[in-house]
Amino acid sequence: MSDQNQDKELQVQESAPQSNEGAVKPSRWKRMMAKKWVFPATYMAAAAIILTLMWVYTDSGSKNLSETELGLDLSKSQTVTDSTNKPDALAVNAQAETMQWPVKDRNEVEEVLQYFDSNASSEVRQAAMIEYGDTLTPHVGVDFARNDDQPFEVVAALSGKVTRVDNDPVVGKLVEITHADGTVTIYQSLADVKVAKGVDVKQGDVIATASRSELEKELGTHVHFEVRQNGAPVNPETLIADK
Repeated sequence: MSDQNQDKELQVQESAPQSNEGAVKPSRWKRMMAKKWVFPATYMAAAAIILTLMWVYTDSGSKNLSETELGLDLSKSQTVTDSTNKPDALAVNAQAETMQWPVKDRNEVEEVLQYFDSNASSEVRQAAMIEYGDTLTPHVGVDFARNDDQPFEVVAALSGKVTRVDNDPVVGKLVEITHADGTVTIYQSLADVKVAKGVDVKQGDVIATASRSELEKELGTHVHFEVRQNGAPVNPETLIADK
């Protein structure tokens, strides 16, 4: 009897359903992440996304620089200089002018009074002083004259606009020309002035004839040439290659 009961108990235990309580099944995500190919594939996908974003950003930046910031936007009209109708415009743009002396032929005249250089020797500084009445004044220009004391043509040292024409009792007739970079050239001790205020002149144009002045009457017929930058006198010899 006891053997039969034991057999029945064994059958009941074997046929009884097994309980899954307490067992943890791995999730689908963990099972997928456990595979060896997942990490390399994820890394390559992320790298591809980053490279794509960088390419888009770089391409956008290059367009902004080339078209907008560099002024090459083809959607906007651009002015093209007509070399046939305006040849002078190309010539001016191609090569900037270099200041020249205010005479047609530098070999025709000699320097009779030089610019006062504060760094020069005492003897040179003394020679560059002007005496007028009882006053000695530093000479802030360069004066030219012919050996025979004859008049000669005075020309514009640079292209520009005439901003002053005057007749001063001390320095004589004078012409002032303002140039594109703000430099001002002044020509004094003149006669037969050929320009008027407001007109444009080109480098080398004759603007007057050398004459005399009360301030430098001992120099005879001459021209006083002066250069000013930012309102201050500058030694013309530092700006002119042909000394």
